[in-house]
Amino acid sequence: MKKVIGIGGIFFKSKDPKAATEWYHKHLGLKTNPYGATFEWFESPDSNAIAETQWTPFSADSKYFDKEFMINYRVEKLDELVDELQKEGVTIVDEIEVTEYGKFVHILDGDGNKVQLWEPTE
Repeated sequence: MKKVIGIGGIFFKSKDPKAATEWYHKHLGLKTNPYGATFEWFESPDSNAIAETQWTPFSADSKYFDKEFMINYRVEKLDELVDELQKEGVTIVDEIEVTEYGKFVHILDGDGNKVQLWEPTE
């Protein structure tokens, strides 16, 4: 079974997320939106399916993740993957959340870092 198929997002803490977003827009040309910036790319060289990687600054006091950053990994078949990870003894932090953007769940890596797994909505 495929596990990780790409980076879904890079999230980091900022003292002023709005100002950080504006700085990256002004100085580095990121095409920003209310969530930060979204980078589109094709699933594979011979595909017309567009995929996305999200870039988002969060408030410095955000409780969404503990460290200064969190990586979101794109996966396939999240439900099956969570079952497999549980059997392997991986810590599953929360229940799978279903949103309009897809399914999400948080796990802890071998160093105790919280990472997010995301199965995009097709």
